[in-house]
Amino acid sequence: MITRFAPSPTGLLHLGHAYAAVFAYNLARESDGRFLLRYEDIDTTRVRDEFYLAIEQDLSWLGLRWYGTPIRQLDRLPHYMDALEKLNSLGVVYPCFCTRKQIAEEIAAMGNAPHSRKDVSHSRKDAPHSRKHAPHSPEG
Repeated sequence: MITRFAPSPTGLLHLGHAYAAVFAYNLARESDGRFLLRYEDIDTTRVRDEFYLAIEQDLSWLGLRWYGTPIRQLDRLPHYMDALEKLNSLGVVYPCFCTRKQIAEEIAAMGNAPHSRKDVSHSRKDAPHSRKHAPHSPEG
């Protein structure tokens, strides 16, 4: 079994992070698996270089050892773009251009977001896949 701990290097770890990391580590260890450290670092406006090292030091202090070199999601963006292009060429991409604020407003109004019910009517397969035609866009 392969498990992972995926913190965002936007701040120091807290007790909840420690619990999740120890849980994932023990699960991998009990199954003779691997425990990976994967940074969720695509929010480049909030990521700080000093937190990469701080996270690794904290995990080491907890006695956790990860397999291989820590993975940085930002380094993997070209792989994700390739996968997205393949899915798009198959016609199975349903983009949503809603902002976080719009989704939060939907949740507040409905108790859940239409997105959670797999409602893709706001992004029909036959509609042009561009921000210009998105239902909540300034241009739409």
